[in-house]
Amino acid sequence: MKLLFICSRNQWRSPTAAALFEGCPGVEARSAGTEPGARIRVTEGLLGWADRIFVMERKHGAYLRERFGEALAGREVECLHVPDEWEAGDPELIDALVAALSGRVPEEWLPI
Repeated sequence: MKLLFICSRNQWRSPTAAALFEGCPGVEARSAGTEPGARIRVTEGLLGWADRIFVMERKHGAYLRERFGEALAGREVECLHVPDEWEAGDPELIDALVAALSGRVPEEWLPI
């Protein structure tokens, strides 16, 4: 299963989300950002690579649909509703991500 996490600058939220799945058998996770200055900017290739696409805020989903509408045809983009309030690896950010992903991915994939 290939998971793609998207936030604005690909500095805090999406890399932290992808890191949650390091070492999880059968799961690959990557992250990207929507803004021009993003560490890794989302591309059509990344979207095509992913089996599941998660965005942190609705504005990220809107950006993807506007910019990559054809590449997303028939695909779901899931919004986690995780605000930009913490730095990478912050325990509160991890808690927010785990809570948002609960019920969306198998529980055994998530850190306890």
